[in-house]
Amino acid sequence: MPDDVADLLSAYDSQLREDAEVVNAESVARVGPLLVARYPGGRGFVTYRDLQVENAQQASGRVQDALSLLLEEPRCTQIEWKTRGHDQAPGLEDALRAQGFVPEEPESIMVGRLEGLMGGAPLPDVTLRRITRDADVRAMCAMAEEAFGRSAGARHADVLLARIGAGDPMELWVAETEGRIVSCGRLELVPGTDFVGLWGGATLPEYRHRGIYRALTAARAEAALAAGYGYVHSDCTEFSRPILERSGLVRVSSTTPFIWSGAQA
Repeated sequence: MPDDVADLLSAYDSQLREDAEVVNAESVARVGPLLVARYPGGRGFVTYRDLQVENAQQASGRVQDALSLLLEEPRCTQIEWKTRGHDQAPGLEDALRAQGFVPEEPESIMVGRLEGLMGGAPLPDVTLRRITRDADVRAMCAMAEEAFGRSAGARHADVLLARIGAGDPMELWVAETEGRIVSCGRLELVPGTDFVGLWGGATLPEYRHRGIYRALTAARAEAALAAGYGYVHSDCTEFSRPILERSGLVRVSSTTPFIWSGAQA
């Protein structure tokens, strides 16, 4: 697969959108061009490859269709609609806001070869390992909760453990020092594609800027290469973007998640 930005973006659109985004859903329904997915814990997710709209009125109709379907389930408490900066979708963001969706911070969509994430820096004095046990996963989520300063660790741990129990193509990796988890990250294998995803990165503030997360990223890249994958994608903040760019990943577009959490307009 060529490495120029246009071809990488085309591969991202063709391999990583629609079905590849909802492989872990409890149920998926198609509504026109939309895939509307339900997940455990009352979560919904909306994706598509082409919204197929020409004006704001059509965009509003798409949003209403998805929201109406998801809210047929009374337990639905949160919905994510993930917009992409390169999509042709006039009026979409206004339509989402009108239905109570709130935008999160925009992120860069980064794509590149896995080899670029390998090595290049001395291994810090930590232990890197893949985890699957209940206690380890809960300790990892508690650490991420501390690193991000928000309280969702226990609920997130339940979701990850359910995925492990179901045999999902996902790996959880941690870095430890003196028996304490100080950094973590998730590797999402995307069957049937050339790609894996890097997600869930977190490092305790006092352990940042030591090369720990970079080493953890290299460990995940090595595991992905061994599994036969060649490319990696990730959504990142502007803080993380330079790290990925130094490893050869390029920015192919942007993404802004819009979140609905029950407060309709």
